Amino acid sequence: MSKILIRGAKVLGGAPQDVLIDGGTIAEVGEDLSAEGAQVVEAGGKVLLPGLVDLHTHLREPGREDSETVLTGTRAAASGGYTAVFAMANTFPVADTAGVVEQVWRLGQEHGYCDVQPIGAVTVGLEGKKLAELGAMHESAAGVTVFSDDGKCVDDAVIMRRALEYVKAFGGVVAQHAQEPRLTEGAQMNEGVVSAELGLGGWPAVAEESIIARDVLLADHVGSRVHICHLSTAGSVEIVRWAKSRGIQVTAEVTPHHLLLTDELVRTYNPVYKVNPPLRTERDVLALREALADGTIDIVATDHAPHPHEDKDCEWAAAAMGMVGLETALSVVQETMVDTGLLDWAGVADRMSFKPARIGRASGHGRPVSAGEPANLTLVDTEYRGQVDPAGFASRSRNTPYQGRELPGRVTHTWLRGKATLVDGKLT
Repeated sequence: MSKILIRGAKVLGGAPQDVLIDGGTIAEVGEDLSAEGAQVVEAGGKVLLPGLVDLHTHLREPGREDSETVLTGTRAAASGGYTAVFAMANTFPVADTAGVVEQVWRLGQEHGYCDVQPIGAVTVGLEGKKLAELGAMHESAAGVTVFSDDGKCVDDAVIMRRALEYVKAFGGVVAQHAQEPRLTEGAQMNEGVVSAELGLGGWPAVAEESIIARDVLLADHVGSRVHICHLSTAGSVEIVRWAKSRGIQVTAEVTPHHLLLTDELVRTYNPVYKVNPPLRTERDVLALREALADGTIDIVATDHAPHPHEDKDCEWAAAAMGMVGLETALSVVQETMVDTGLLDWAGVADRMSFKPARIGRASGHGRPVSAGEPANLTLVDTEYRGQVDPAGFASRSRNTPYQGRELPGRVTHTWLRGKATLVDGKLT
């Protein structure tokens, strides 16, 4: 049935309204709409948002299908309310050519759970020595506009400058993993009181902040766009705030886990809390929340980083860094930002749909919930509270820091261009 009537939904958290989907488009938004010929979804006061967009997802395919595939990753995305994800380039082989990014893009099209926009590598093999085929990737069928060596920092200032100059020609953006490698050799966690007490190698905040400071100055010099991946410190917030006050074209993201978790959890030595950048202090967490609320930080991005059991269920020093996040992101944002009064649901739509779509130029996504727009939508039961059970995840990996933790909110429905990918919490 091509017509769907979503009845009584709080659009962006506002007053209840009906939303009529006809084919792949929103046909009408209003009160007491006719249900003739339509399948009715009783929203019952649930919040209706534009489909979420994640600018930072690791789908692992090609090369690490034991961790995740485009199919399992996009199913996880649909479960979390996402209709578009940007897939990072640190695959095997690296997504540094038109051929690899087209492969990932076509896999996303074939599976149909959400749109997959590949991110191209900045440098060949993520080695930081030679620019990758940026123009060819942009001109490919995948139409790449975002480039990142995420997982590694583009630490050579000359290479970073050249990348910024190159992508400026077609309106692209370089997304930087801000980590000065020489300051983080042997680092295991955030450098501070806890690392000193545990005797673990410290990861200083300045390793992130120094790269951000350099790169916003380079972006200003070149007149190009730079995006800061997974910003994690209070000092980084201040640098981005200063850069924006100068009119520099910088955007920044924060992950859900950096909005909620602190380095105190590392005292458990549970490798599920090992992530890059590391969990920081309570002071940093509060600064990140405030910066997301006031717009200094533009978006929430998951940095969904799946790993197989054997890579995380081991001693801390040997464990891989990363956490899965697509299926819990919206709940964590509700807990940290909405339920605390820092953001309303319109603000969530802005940080998790409108702005990430704009930064990545995701056509058809991040659009208003209004007539004539593509029917990319997610319906959320904001009154729900329940414990996180990774056994029910659609992701192939289970490395979540929230197992057994009670979180609010549950995505009940997701529509991609009018096609239901999630119904009553179950994938179609």
